[in-house]
Amino acid sequence: MFATLDLDIRPGSGIGMFELGTSLWAVIDILRGLQHLFPQVEVKFDPEDSATTPVILHLRPHLDLLFSGYHQRLHTICVRKLREPHPPVMLRYKDTIISSSAEPLVRVHVSRTFGPTYPGDELKYPGIWFSFDDDNVNEGFKGGITHLEQRTQEVKRIFIRQKSVDGEERDALDEVLPCPIMHGDISSAVIKIHDGVDFSFFSSTLLLQVRIGETTAQDLTIDLGPPSRVHHKEDERMTIHSPNLQASEDDGSTDYFYNYFHHGVDFLISDQTHVVRKIIIHSNMPGSPLFQRYKRCPWQLEGKPEDDEDDSPPRKHFYDKFETIRRFLSPGEMLPSMLLDRTDEYDNITLPNSSTRLYGYDGVILEVNEASQVVTVMLF
Repeated sequence: MFATLDLDIRPGSGIGMFELGTSLWAVIDILRGLQHLFPQVEVKFDPEDSATTPVILHLRPHLDLLFSGYHQRLHTICVRKLREPHPPVMLRYKDTIISSSAEPLVRVHVSRTFGPTYPGDELKYPGIWFSFDDDNVNEGFKGGITHLEQRTQEVKRIFIRQKSVDGEERDALDEVLPCPIMHGDISSAVIKIHDGVDFSFFSSTLLLQVRIGETTAQDLTIDLGPPSRVHHKEDERMTIHSPNLQASEDDGSTDYFYNYFHHGVDFLISDQTHVVRKIIIHSNMPGSPLFQRYKRCPWQLEGKPEDDEDDSPPRKHFYDKFETIRRFLSPGEMLPSMLLDRTDEYDNITLPNSSTRLYGYDGVILEVNEASQVVTVMLF
């Protein structure tokens, strides 16, 4: 026996527990707690360009969620197989049931509920439209159909998107417009080597400047709120590469991390001074070992200005390939790299692409996957 999936439709806003503009990280986090409702979740993306590929979550059998490529925000919701009984789905609009397994939604009921709209194979309204095509099978309006047959055409799919601000239909690959659900999330992070990171936020003029060697743990708590987790640094394996190995082994350091999973950022903090020592920014690349551990933080790596009057120094972005960023940081020869396997610390876990490479530059380390995409930036 399946429980009925009871969902309220909000044109231009969302459906049920899903709100347009929500991050991919947040939606998958929600789904982890709803496995009784959505036991089958399939993630689809283009592995050749996972930095900017739109991501689709198939919540079988009724929901498809499309996320934008750059900011990974919920862009479009598709409701389908309205009469599939496993589980049955019930749709409400303004507290009125408009579709159920016992009462299918037809064209005339849509018109009665939502009012008149422009003619066409689909009934389109601001923020929502109704399709009479069942996936790849064209069952929409055809020439010669009678008026009665047209009135009783059954809705096969419902699409929910943001309402257009100018009346023009928005492209499926457009980024999501800023909306209330995004308030307080990081909109950009400008990385300044040997300095720190400037964070900007949606719906805010605040510019948060986190400086290595200056910003304290208390500052982070005040500006970003309490961290998702405080994790004491236990992995000292990289100290073997330190030029001062003895000092590294004898200092007894118990530095700790502030992990902000919901912002895609970690801060390593000194246990002695409680100031920030390192900043780690995550790209949340689909298919990478760290996918969905952190939300995507849309970072930009800032270079040196050409002169003192240059107000717009050059930058590279999270979606640029490593080769481009490498030449930006060091135009000379390719530096040697270290191999990192993210599954080494776990037993009985295998990933198709578990290995990444670490490339060190003056003041920054880049972790790069097999597709030549930078999955993390470590600033120190």
